[in-house]
Amino acid sequence: MPTVYDVPPDALIAKLAEYLKQQFPEIRPPDWSLYVKTSSDRERPPADRDWWYVRCASVLRKVYIHGPLSVKDLRSEYGGRARKRVAPAHHVRSGSSIVRHVLHQLEAVGLIEKTPKGRVITSKGRSILDAISTEIFKEMVKADPSSPIKRVLAGS
Repeated sequence: MPTVYDVPPDALIAKLAEYLKQQFPEIRPPDWSLYVKTSSDRERPPADRDWWYVRCASVLRKVYIHGPLSVKDLRSEYGGRARKRVAPAHHVRSGSSIVRHVLHQLEAVGLIEKTPKGRVITSKGRSILDAISTEIFKEMVKADPSSPIKRVLAGS
């Protein structure tokens, strides 16, 4: 069965964001999400109106692959390069409020759980990600039947 490691991240995150938006009414952007920047190195808020669901999907994928993760780890992942006027550019972490709210919402619906070492994915979250990955993998095989992926499927 194909997993998160076997599909492109952009396709997985887009499909997972739509799934989270439709299936879990508990996951919704806070009122302030229309006006907030995602990091201090950004100049403007995100242009996409559904950026909250994309961030939730991205965090869920990162916890699946790299977990257990803490808020500090995720802040570093979503940070960027702050360009100062005269001084050299340095990496800055993103704001912790977005990361914390996303993690709380994913915990509330039972997709991740908190452990002493950080957040880890639950079996429910793992099964959702694996099901969406399998769906994307099958679409990839249909789109290009001559690809080497077809041989991987035949062997499994």
